[in-house]
Amino acid sequence: MRIYTRSFTHTVTEDEASNGMSIKKLMDIHFDFSSRLRTKIKQNDLVTVNGKKVPLWIPPEAGDVICITLPQETSDFEPEPIPLDIVYEDEDIMAINKQPHLVVHPTYGFNEGTVAHGLSYLMQERGEAFKIRFINRLDMDTSGILLIAKNAYAQDAYTKAQRDGLVSKRYEAIVSGHVENDEGLIDAPIGHIDPAGPHRGVVEGGKPSQTRYRVIERLGSGERAATLVELELLTGRTHQIRVHMKHIGHTLLGDEFYDGDLSMIKRQALHAKYLSFPHPVTKDPVEISCPLPDDMQELICTLRELR
Repeated sequence: MRIYTRSFTHTVTEDEASNGMSIKKLMDIHFDFSSRLRTKIKQNDLVTVNGKKVPLWIPPEAGDVICITLPQETSDFEPEPIPLDIVYEDEDIMAINKQPHLVVHPTYGFNEGTVAHGLSYLMQERGEAFKIRFINRLDMDTSGILLIAKNAYAQDAYTKAQRDGLVSKRYEAIVSGHVENDEGLIDAPIGHIDPAGPHRGVVEGGKPSQTRYRVIERLGSGERAATLVELELLTGRTHQIRVHMKHIGHTLLGDEFYDGDLSMIKRQALHAKYLSFPHPVTKDPVEISCPLPDDMQELICTLRELR
């Protein structure tokens, strides 16, 4: 079993050497490690210069190659042969098109049959291992793009890019009724309705939350009126889209948790269709998209017939 790791290198310049910069100082300049990751690197003595371990206070010479290797880490989920649709992968990140009715990570009541168990099986088949880090989470019944970091640096860099507003996430949903405006911004704070319960809602004192929406197509009519909408998350609160759409009177079809209509689809009609962000290491733009799953496409076709 090959345990996955990641290394970063920097060749010391003439200017850096002449200024007497220490290895630690050069690490601070060239490698944007979090303080937690930096501590792990130091504790595990994972810095070398020209292949040799040296104290970090030493000033290297021009042409010396500083190499930092991330700690080797693994996950211990029991492997299960769960089909995973990989839509993007490189040595730092992986994206899958998650099917509905699949829990991402073991949680209360779901100790097996999760994406994490499927990833463990995939790694076993490949003869490799890395610690599974889910960068974004999707509810069990939400389909679409799920992003996984293969190392701590990739996870930290993505989180920073998201905090800096460099990540774009777009969803498609089918909601009840005809949304009147072609586009709009829902700016309403979200929090627990009951501190002891799982339901969220728009509440006074909740966390600031913003969702931008755009009507793609109005479907059905009368009691079967619905709207296909594209939604962009400007913040990332739990159940944000589901809560915000209910707040403006257009609950997601199939969303039993928030009193949605279950007569035409048995899960919330929500799909994470598009994700763009700067690559955690190369900083090159990454764009990932996934088409609507069959159940939502079939629902759209059925509703079109009711116009």
